[in-house]
Amino acid sequence: MEIFVRELHLTRRRTTKMDQINTQKKRRLIEDLFHSLHLNNKRLCAAEILQLSAHSLHSHESCAEEFNKIFLQKLLTMDYRARYIQMKETSKNHHASYRDTSEDEADIFDIFKAKPLSNEVNSESERIHPMDVQMAVFHCADVFLKQLMVTKLSQCQYALPLLVPHPFTRQIEFPLWTFRQINKSWKIRNKNNEIISQIQPIYKAKTPMVFFFRFGSVSSSKSQLMNSLINEKHNTFFHRNCSGSSRTRVLMDGLVEIAWFYPSGTYDDKFSECVAFCNLHGDAGDHEKQLQILTEMSSVNVVLLPQLDKSDRHAEKIQNLFRNGKPLICLIAEDESDVTVPKKGKFKIGLKGRNQSDLSEELRRAINDCLSKSSSTFRLEDVSKQEDIRVDEEDDNDCRRGREAAEQMMSLLEKKDLTEIKESFLPHQGKLWHQWSQKNKELHRPQGDELEMEISEKKKYLKRIRERQYECNIHNFMVFFIKDMHLCNEKNRYYLKWLGIFLDEYTSKDISVLHHKYDETWSALVKLKENNDKSEQFKSEQAKLNKISEDLQAATFGLEHIMREIGQIYESCSSVKKNKKDLQVHFSSLPNLAAEMMISGFPLELMDGDAAHVPVIWISAVLDKLIHKLGKQRVFVLSVLGIQSSGKSTMLNAMFGLQFAVSAGRCTRGAFMQLIRVSDEMKTQVNFDYILVVDTEGLRALELAGRSTRDHDNELATFVVGLGNMTLINIFGENPAEMQDILQIVVQAFLRMKKVKLSPSCVFVHQNVSDVTARAKNMDGRRRLQDTLDKMTNLAAKDEVCDEECFSDVIRFDVQQDVMYFAQLWEGSPPMAPPNPKYCENIQELKETIMSHASESRGMMLKDLKHRIEDLWEALLIERFVFSFRNSLEISVYRKLETEYSKWSWSLRNAMMETENKLHNQIENESIHEVKETYLQREMKNTSDEVKKSMSEFFEKDTDATILIQWKTSFQIKIKELQENIVRETQRKLNEILQQRDLKKKIDAQRTQHENTLYEKSKELALYLKYKANDEKTLKREFDDFWEQSVIKIPRDTPVVRDIDIIRDVKFLLGDIYKSVPVDDWNYDIFTVESYSGYVISKNPPKRVSKRVRLFFRNVAEKFKCTRSKEEEARIKSFVTDVSQQTDKMIQSFNISKMGYNISYIQQLIDYIKTRVAEQEGRVKYMFKNEFFVDLVLSICMRANKMITEQYRMFINANDPEIYVNKKREEYYSIFQKYCHGSTSAAIFGEIICQKLKEPIEQSVYKKTARDLADEMRSNCESLNGNRSNLEKRILKTLAEEEDFDKYMNYIKTPRDHFKSSIRDEVSRYITDKFSVSVFPKMKENIKLLQQKIMRAAHQSTEFVNRDVGLWLKSFTQQISDELIFSEKDIIGLKHDDVDDFELLEDVMRQELPAIMFEISSRFNTETFPVKLDYKHRPDELLIDHFCQCCWVQCPFCKAICTNTIENHDGDHSVPFHRVFGPNGWFYKTTTNLSVDICTSAVASSTLSFYHRPSDKPVLFKEYRSAGGVYADWRITPDLSELPYWKWFVWRFQKDMEKQYNKTFEGRGKIPDEWRKFSKQEAIESLDQYM
Repeated sequence: MEIFVRELHLTRRRTTKMDQINTQKKRRLIEDLFHSLHLNNKRLCAAEILQLSAHSLHSHESCAEEFNKIFLQKLLTMDYRARYIQMKETSKNHHASYRDTSEDEADIFDIFKAKPLSNEVNSESERIHPMDVQMAVFHCADVFLKQLMVTKLSQCQYALPLLVPHPFTRQIEFPLWTFRQINKSWKIRNKNNEIISQIQPIYKAKTPMVFFFRFGSVSSSKSQLMNSLINEKHNTFFHRNCSGSSRTRVLMDGLVEIAWFYPSGTYDDKFSECVAFCNLHGDAGDHEKQLQILTEMSSVNVVLLPQLDKSDRHAEKIQNLFRNGKPLICLIAEDESDVTVPKKGKFKIGLKGRNQSDLSEELRRAINDCLSKSSSTFRLEDVSKQEDIRVDEEDDNDCRRGREAAEQMMSLLEKKDLTEIKESFLPHQGKLWHQWSQKNKELHRPQGDELEMEISEKKKYLKRIRERQYECNIHNFMVFFIKDMHLCNEKNRYYLKWLGIFLDEYTSKDISVLHHKYDETWSALVKLKENNDKSEQFKSEQAKLNKISEDLQAATFGLEHIMREIGQIYESCSSVKKNKKDLQVHFSSLPNLAAEMMISGFPLELMDGDAAHVPVIWISAVLDKLIHKLGKQRVFVLSVLGIQSSGKSTMLNAMFGLQFAVSAGRCTRGAFMQLIRVSDEMKTQVNFDYILVVDTEGLRALELAGRSTRDHDNELATFVVGLGNMTLINIFGENPAEMQDILQIVVQAFLRMKKVKLSPSCVFVHQNVSDVTARAKNMDGRRRLQDTLDKMTNLAAKDEVCDEECFSDVIRFDVQQDVMYFAQLWEGSPPMAPPNPKYCENIQELKETIMSHASESRGMMLKDLKHRIEDLWEALLIERFVFSFRNSLEISVYRKLETEYSKWSWSLRNAMMETENKLHNQIENESIHEVKETYLQREMKNTSDEVKKSMSEFFEKDTDATILIQWKTSFQIKIKELQENIVRETQRKLNEILQQRDLKKKIDAQRTQHENTLYEKSKELALYLKYKANDEKTLKREFDDFWEQSVIKIPRDTPVVRDIDIIRDVKFLLGDIYKSVPVDDWNYDIFTVESYSGYVISKNPPKRVSKRVRLFFRNVAEKFKCTRSKEEEARIKSFVTDVSQQTDKMIQSFNISKMGYNISYIQQLIDYIKTRVAEQEGRVKYMFKNEFFVDLVLSICMRANKMITEQYRMFINANDPEIYVNKKREEYYSIFQKYCHGSTSAAIFGEIICQKLKEPIEQSVYKKTARDLADEMRSNCESLNGNRSNLEKRILKTLAEEEDFDKYMNYIKTPRDHFKSSIRDEVSRYITDKFSVSVFPKMKENIKLLQQKIMRAAHQSTEFVNRDVGLWLKSFTQQISDELIFSEKDIIGLKHDDVDDFELLEDVMRQELPAIMFEISSRFNTETFPVKLDYKHRPDELLIDHFCQCCWVQCPFCKAICTNTIENHDGDHSVPFHRVFGPNGWFYKTTTNLSVDICTSAVASSTLSFYHRPSDKPVLFKEYRSAGGVYADWRITPDLSELPYWKWFVWRFQKDMEKQYNKTFEGRGKIPDEWRKFSKQEAIESLDQYM
């Protein structure tokens, strides 16, 4: 109420006491009304009303609290019954009042004597007047909602508020702004009896105006009488006899409403021209200002009077009207006479007892007679010139400023030819944009053989067009628009509204004329066709029709064209990467304007209907800004398809209150999108924040005749169906023959979506169905639709080459629920017909159906919508949609899933590494003698449960859960299989350790015996010298002599080989087997050879030839090394890689660091490789030469040489008695000293334990730190914290930065090896860089934890075992056996029976351990870290094991590696971007020209081919899968994006590659000049875009 109270205080109080009482009483009534409607202190906002809410989904009669919302929702759907909604009443006032009387006393005559029970009951039962609801909402509405209300009232053929008194101040307002969007069309007959169509903004229309008003109180209804004149079947003006009317109305007195009669050009029109009718509610005597204004502006005045009496208080006013020259018709309520004409232009008609139909006809004739003699016209806009009234748009500063800015824009259009305006004012969207669009389509459909050169030339041409676009001057019209839009955001909505209003006004007249010309020319052409006239006149008329059609297209000029121009300015600036000189703001801010418009409720052009192209750069930029402004919002995309003029836009506008153009001549072109906000309450029921409605041009559009094809319709249908979560298919009528074309297009679109794994839903809407209530008819219609859909599915399936037979195979579709029948839109014949209420009900039902489907959908994120648009359009440009569609969203979601899978798999591996380490220690300590799988599974359970929980949450709660769900089951299976594999592999390794433990018991026992012998002998010497030598020098000398003699006496069962030569052993063993192959001169690395052709020979020479001929063919094949097919080369390469991987695992299993080296290991490798080669020969049609086997063995062993040698060095250091005991020399001397100085056995035993723990502690610390470090690098190291793709991106960046050609070749030829090398380099670099801040602190922490555990074990052993040193030792070793390889057997042979002071033993250990720990810590550095660890325990090997267990299959064309992180994954191989063929050695047949083709552009070509076998016919690249084998396993999606990385590589290393392959980049293989423009930095940066 506060919004009115402020104005109330400004009124002047000049009334009598009685007037003041009446005013206060009326004020209370108004306050009560607003209160009962819950409108006090409330401003209704258009944005809030238009959002999707629970109220918008039901429109039943309701309580007062929801009354205004239900009224508005019905009005927005154009349901004229909005005025008739009933408020729910309580039982107290719902029933009639009655008195209780007995049956005997009852008398019929008592009825006439009965009185109401009380006045109170009557007052309580008084309903709110429907017009009070309308006006209360109107008063509380913001300016945009008022405009929307009036527009919808006009569509409902209702009278509109013209002069509105303020509820409290009574100031009169003329709401001119609310009329601004109303355009009306009608038809009149000219003097030649020709029908002329007219379309005008109603505020501009010059028409006669008939003004109705009354003096005093009359029994007849003025409004009802007016309705009979305008439309006797519809209550244009609400009157007392309308449903829901009540005796009291508090907001209607003084209100003037206006309505128009629109003729249809027929002979039975009530008026031959458009006529305005104004109706003043209440006693005109009480509303002098309204009376004065309208009687002055009217053409005819019609007054209702109770009687003609000079004594009447209004007699003077009536007299003045009579004396006035303006026609006057007096309707006398108490008069029974017919029409009388007391004076020219003055009529009197009696109302009493008259037949309503006769009265209406008399009045109509009188008005027509008056109008025929009057030249006076009324224009709505002229009302604003009246004094003492408030004009809404002039009082609102923002509205006024918006208008001024729009008028300034429109002034530039004065005296311009409408058909030439777009060409001169909007040059960026004209011919250049159309040329660019056409050339871009040609680019995506390459034809020639020199593919990359052709593509490069077309891209150059496109760039030149963009440069020419950029050079176009921005017209002042656009300069003003952009400046105005940037200046003040608050007025933008007004400004855009005004500009749209003025542009519609500016174009409507010319477009109307053009349509009239088109109709005339078309009619003439049809007559000529009927007469089979093919003369010059026919051709002339045809040319004339085409010219008019072009003019119509050129003359259509609206906000969408302005925004299209801004889009092209943005795209041209983006292309040349600089701002335009005449652009006063930076071009990067332009998408912000469009985003603001969308948020404000304006539609935005998605597909340019004139160019038939999507401006992807512009749309993506707008959506980016939208995401920035709205945040991470979900949208449900609702698309609409249908033939032209089938009512699609009208349906959407009615359903959601949208603003899609629906007027004649303004059919939707292309596609537009508009946002609808979902209310907060509604968000609890659905999983999205907005509905994005996509409205499209009609299929089979007449405007596109001559250039429209079935392909265009297919393109449009596929685009919007792919874009939508749901598609409405709008069909006009029920005839299946009419539907057949559109249905085949739609079905084909849905079929394509299924093949690319998109699953939109659909609803069919049959509009203009005559009898929608006939159930049997509807059932028959549904059956026929189902049959037609199935038939169309069969036809579409043939086009798309698939097996679907019925529509339900393509999409989930319920013919009962997903087919809607709509009544015809109008209730009668336009232009005076109101919307059919049944149609409005159907709209509401459809809305509920849509929301029912939508509630089951999660929609999509705005960022995903952006990618979907890009992907769909890119695929459509290449024509073969299913083959070309690259679902970026699905790819990015799958990458996200792979990253999570990498985390889950690492968690499982990491947990098992901890378990493996613990069990390894226990095995070495002989605490366990077998490893059961069930135990390992128990150990993994907690981690496994956490991973399962994490997976479940990820698949259910992630923002892309609806996409992820398709992989949930397969990944759950993969994780289960991975866990089982990890358990089995760990069990295998631990069982090998068990076996090896038993095998090396002898070595360990000998080493322990040597140690203990030396210990006992040194102890004896110490006891001997205890009392004979006191000085340190003597003791040292005696000990040194003793040590030298003792070490010499250490027995050796077998001499230890200090140096081994793996390659020598390999050659020795191979030389015995293959004497014909010169192994000594070997220099071929099989992993880097260019071709394997020289290694194979045909297995089956022709059978019907002599032995000599066979031998000849074999010799020729061997001499000339017949080229193998690419497929065979790839198969051999894969075989070599697999053998290499398996032999690596075999070498690891030999555990050389613990078991030592034996030439038998090499024999095992040779035997394994021989078996594998034989197996492979059994699968193929060729045989491997001996050279292949020899080179394979030597290459594998050469690669393993370093690892075997290092492991053997570790074995020597640990097991050569001399080396080992010499390492212990200082420890023994320390113990020797203590014995000499009289230390107790317990003290010395404590020190011995500490000394023996030194090496296990060191090993444990290094291993634990290695695991911790690997885990840390998985989190913190940029290249290692994601999946394999992320690592590859880092590798490619490093390669580019280093510019080392040999490393590039290593990466291309042997990617797995390069990855391993890169991981090792990364780990080495990390350890070096982070040693002081990460590695060293970890080691210190691990040492500290071990020290605590050791001392805790010693303390607990002392506490619980204090009598027997053997039991103490057993307890101590058991407690630390999980962490350290240290057991009782390490002390066997040492005499410690005399140890009895366990507290002293514990104290000695407490004192000695810190020194031991310090000594170990002091040796920590970057050099010792890798040396101290066995290969398999190093952090780089742990990470290699994690990252390299994935897919390593290479593209058969360019050798790009499949990026799937799962080995033996389901589905096709794929990569984010492919490479140029040349670096892989591909060249053009019969030439020495290296290829510059790229897989993704080659498969887009319709002419380019390749030879998958030298002897076979060529295969088209676009049909590469038909080559079978490895080709059939790859999905290569056409992609013409820049791919700067490999283009830069080719020109940068051109000379290197030419030298490498002895071929050149010339002829067909010439490197396009455009490639040389890519810098190294651009190449590196492009990796972030494509990977």
